Amino acid sequence: MIAVSETTGSDVRVANSPDSTGHDAVDRALEDLSVGEKTWGSLTLSDRRALLEKVRDLTARHAEEWVAAAVEIKKLDPTSPLVGEEWISGPYAFAGGAATLVHSLAALGAGDSPIAGATFGSAPGGRTTVRVLPLGIFDALLLNGFSADVWLQPGVDAAHAKQAAGLAQLDPAHTHGIGVVLGAGNIMSIAPLDTLYELFAHNRVVALKLNPITDPMLPVLAKVLAPLIDVGAVRLLTGGAELGTYLVNHQSVDHVHMTGSSITHDTIVFGPGEKGAARRAANEPLLDKPMTSELGGVSPTIVFPGEWSAADIKYQAEHVATQRLHNGGYNCVASQVVVLSSEWKQRDQFLAALRTALDTAPGRAPYYPGSDNRVGSAVASYPAADVLTGGRVLIHDIDPGKEIDLLQTEYFAPVLGVIELPYGADQFAAEAVRTVNSDFVGTLGINIVAHPKTIRGLGSRFDELVAELNYGTVAVNAWTGVGFLTAGATWGAFPGHTIDDIQSGMGIVHNALLIDDAERTVVRGPFRPSPRSIINREWAISPKPPWFVTNRTAATTGRLLTAFAARPSWTKLPAIFASALRG
Repeated sequence: MIAVSETTGSDVRVANSPDSTGHDAVDRALEDLSVGEKTWGSLTLSDRRALLEKVRDLTARHAEEWVAAAVEIKKLDPTSPLVGEEWISGPYAFAGGAATLVHSLAALGAGDSPIAGATFGSAPGGRTTVRVLPLGIFDALLLNGFSADVWLQPGVDAAHAKQAAGLAQLDPAHTHGIGVVLGAGNIMSIAPLDTLYELFAHNRVVALKLNPITDPMLPVLAKVLAPLIDVGAVRLLTGGAELGTYLVNHQSVDHVHMTGSSITHDTIVFGPGEKGAARRAANEPLLDKPMTSELGGVSPTIVFPGEWSAADIKYQAEHVATQRLHNGGYNCVASQVVVLSSEWKQRDQFLAALRTALDTAPGRAPYYPGSDNRVGSAVASYPAADVLTGGRVLIHDIDPGKEIDLLQTEYFAPVLGVIELPYGADQFAAEAVRTVNSDFVGTLGINIVAHPKTIRGLGSRFDELVAELNYGTVAVNAWTGVGFLTAGATWGAFPGHTIDDIQSGMGIVHNALLIDDAERTVVRGPFRPSPRSIINREWAISPKPPWFVTNRTAATTGRLLTAFAARPSWTKLPAIFASALRG
């Protein structure tokens, strides 16, 4: 994650406008948006839905170009299965987000709630839950065994949730000015998805500034977002740190949203250097407008002790390796620390399998700037760490009291650490929750891996433990990335951070069902892939997920899923299933 203070270069381009340099291009873009806001406010829900449908269709039409640009940026072999990551986290995620927003606008236009037909449940602490995955029969088939629920703030009931869903689209004529989106440099769907959220959840027209790393995406994003650009609701900018600083501080801008690091956030809000640090300590921001953010952190994976088969150990080791190595480790929610019980009888077997999974995963270039330095910093802090194939690092057997760097520094690189707690059974679960809540920086996402028997043995206490986790997305036997890919799920830090102690940020994005008063998203998946899941009576037919770094047909499956997300059809399912089963 990188944004204003960490970029280089000073050129700026505006999509659908003549190339130019300097502040004039920003001024012109914001002038266009000031006019475009009036146009946007005049559009009915039906008009907006039609624009979104065009965006969805254009995403599918230009998906090959999208993925080709991402492959160039990330220096991937175009024939590698790893290209599947770019399909699934790129045009597939964006097309799904646009399609779900189309559903929400259609419901609102008909005088209904986007979540009128949702399944509601309850969670500990007086919380109401809204099922956002699966939303229909196609979800139930394609992601069989996976589910996602948005947990509402304590005390918010289903009736209020239905009434409030729609956010700013409940009053589409009432616009809220110009928002700036500072795009991420790692996952190619983040910037356009955040743009849609500004437009529809907040009813703000958008100046989207791409991260310089992603500048090759400008041509395809201009094509995909053309319907919104043409009505003056979106302008695309490229440029470096100085340009970004001018943009966010412009008097015409009403709101800023960024994906990046907490260092970048604090530089934007309080200014750089010692003076900025002093302003932050005094909580005296320089930025004169509200700002939301998604800033990552150190994401944990808690592995509950249990009795696992050899196949379980191998599969879950690949699962945890994927949580770290997807996109080369350059994900804001990449797992950085595995929390184990030192009393787990299968600890040594799991660690050996995890080391093998990290060491044998497909290789790739370290495309993200500063990666080698961050890896070097981790090795310097933990000289006994295992340096594996491709510069991947496994840190384990840490001396007591020496975990501080690992738990407080987001390495944003292929670095995975293991810490152990000297507890077993129920006591481990309670201490693990306490540790990740109190000792780790950030609250974006957390993974739990637990055998079904272990979960059943904990009974209602397991859901209580989930409720005690202060994280924006909790994934049980799944990766939190599934929450990112689920269009109706919320994505962002756990509520409660402040501008001077930002950690993983403030506010949420995605949330294509436009749910109000959300607290977190909880994702659940099968402990085993099919057919072992069925043999062991988990009743889930999903094979190895296509986002696994070891999936052999991820690229083909991702391409097929993208076409399906834009235009679902029963006739497209057999090819998807055939590809997924070969993975």
